[in-house]
Amino acid sequence: MRLVIAGCEYAGTTSIAHAIDDWMAETMGARFSLIHDHYKVPHTSGHPDDTTPEERKQILALSPKLKEMTQRHSLYYHVQPGSFDGPDWLAIGLHIEDAVYGPLYFGYGADGKPHDRKVVAMQVEKAIMRFAPDTTLVHVKASPEVIARRMKAEPHEHELVKAADIKRVLGLFEEACARSTLRHKISIDTSKSTPAQAAAEFARKVEPYLTDTDRLRVLTRRALNR
Repeated sequence: MRLVIAGCEYAGTTSIAHAIDDWMAETMGARFSLIHDHYKVPHTSGHPDDTTPEERKQILALSPKLKEMTQRHSLYYHVQPGSFDGPDWLAIGLHIEDAVYGPLYFGYGADGKPHDRKVVAMQVEKAIMRFAPDTTLVHVKASPEVIARRMKAEPHEHELVKAADIKRVLGLFEEACARSTLRHKISIDTSKSTPAQAAAEFARKVEPYLTDTDRLRVLTRRALNR
């Protein structure tokens, strides 16, 4: 199973990713070897993030040019052929997230500018479609009110999305996911669901896109559990 999970900060992308990993372990007897959740500046290293507070300050202090370069190189690195050697791969945010936050908050990748993130996104997806065409894009949503409530209740360190920007950011993710050329797409609204409930919704919606390997693992797991 190969997934790109994307959505506004506080929509629940990371929580759902780990819930899906648990569902896959229970249903298929396998887990993702790595969960790539390192595309949101300054959390750009490790599985999970292993940067120190001082390193995060240094990343945030980089110029827009250097932030752009390191993010672009990371994106390209993670969609090279070897990334898809195994049957499973999961990235949170990836090019979708970078295309929203780069221009909005970090001063790079705007339309018509060098390394326009719409262009970079097309390049990333061209590689995905070449080497892993069965990849599914999972758009994780939540209402503006729920995002605002979560933001207030459990604020993130180095929070990106500003309260005044919530509706705009949700709209930008909607546009980016609609623009995506990945042929398999599903959406999950977490406004009224727990991560486990969202994972169950994912399981129903992803079923048409399961690979032969996925289906074989499901059948094998069922047989072993009888």
